[in-house]
Amino acid sequence: MMIVNRITQSRVWTSIFRHNLDDKPRNKGLAVTSNVFLHIHPVTTRASAMKVRFTFCMGGLTFLMFIVEVVTGILLMFYYRPVPEYAYTDMKLIEHTVHYGMFLRNMHRWAAHAMVILVMLHMLRVFLTGSYKPPREFNWVVGVLLLTLTLLLSFTGYLLPWDQIAFWAITVGSKMAAATPFLGSEGPFHELLKINEYNDMQYLLLGDNRVWGNALLRFYVLHCVLLPVMCTVFIAIHFWRIRKDGGISRPL
Repeated sequence: MMIVNRITQSRVWTSIFRHNLDDKPRNKGLAVTSNVFLHIHPVTTRASAMKVRFTFCMGGLTFLMFIVEVVTGILLMFYYRPVPEYAYTDMKLIEHTVHYGMFLRNMHRWAAHAMVILVMLHMLRVFLTGSYKPPREFNWVVGVLLLTLTLLLSFTGYLLPWDQIAFWAITVGSKMAAATPFLGSEGPFHELLKINEYNDMQYLLLGDNRVWGNALLRFYVLHCVLLPVMCTVFIAIHFWRIRKDGGISRPL
């Protein structure tokens, strides 16, 4: 019991869970108002938080870019086949034969660049204003995870055009994975875990020892399914925690 109490009273636990688990009317109400699926709308919003210069809307603009990416990405999926024989040709057909295809692809590409820039500016603003401090430290961790997922989305999407720039950029990136300490076949201390070129980080990333069909298909699935779903879940948690931590920007 003492161990349980120490865990539930720790800083990590209280940062994640805002109330205890006693079977009381108040806790039953909190179970609803603190749940993202049962109560996604804020209870109250401070008037100062509505000013643009309070946050410069960096988080909202990042979310807008994510929505643009999802919509344009779904439309691009109708005309793209993730196989080496057709990927580059399909990309050129989108640009030159599909109505508004060039506009669609460029919107997807530039929104991706904007999303990376905006999420970095958003985290810089949060850091400079001290918005990562208690009781918001858990949401800061969620934000770091979202930054990582954003960079992974950009990295996996870079290969899909299947041109020379994409091919060699991912080749260099995968070689960096092979040099990972302990987990890369070319990295230091890989002998301790008996890591070789068939079970290291590069092979996990590419599904092969080189950038080819397996890598293209794997990056396509990651870029179009797994990473967007993970982003959606963490964005929902991020928004929910902003409301439950007392509003946006500065800590209480």
